[in-house]
Amino acid sequence: MDDIVKAALAKWPNVPNCFGWLGLDARGNWYMRDDQAQAAGPFAGGSALSKGSLLRHDKLIDFIQRNYEADTSGQWYFQNGPQRVYVELEATPLVCRVHTDFSVNAHTGEPARVQRCIMDQHGRLYLETGIGFGLVHTQDMTHAAEAVDCGLWVPQEIQANELPLRFGYVRSPAQAQKKAGQEPAF
Repeated sequence: MDDIVKAALAKWPNVPNCFGWLGLDARGNWYMRDDQAQAAGPFAGGSALSKGSLLRHDKLIDFIQRNYEADTSGQWYFQNGPQRVYVELEATPLVCRVHTDFSVNAHTGEPARVQRCIMDQHGRLYLETGIGFGLVHTQDMTHAAEAVDCGLWVPQEIQANELPLRFGYVRSPAQAQKKAGQEPAF
């Protein structure tokens, strides 16, 4: 976490959390979701309108990724100064990039050591890593397939709908708040 963010947290400790305004797609892209995008439906499985606007500003994306982590209930958020901005996930909290030497980085750039390989009923490949759980980026499936063919990774089959509970993440913190009877603050 950036020092400036830590200082803001200390200065303003009681800023309400923000829900529904930021999304991460299955390719590691960040989306800003204004009121109109949120009203158009859920981030995951919704329409193109419900995704919102693709973030393209490199310094903003880097700031988000440096300050991206999970709370104790498996809800991932971006710590924006004193405010937690909870992230709507299209798939998983991380998107794994696999390199030709089979090393792995999360979409945030952080190195990720593979602990387990998972495949769902649709043939999507996931990696459990020391920094979290992630979907393998579609552009890296050739490298991932080579890792499987070499015996470096042995996929365990799990149904896609079981993944969030099994690997401890929440795809929609905004929905979780509504189900708990709490209306999100933002």
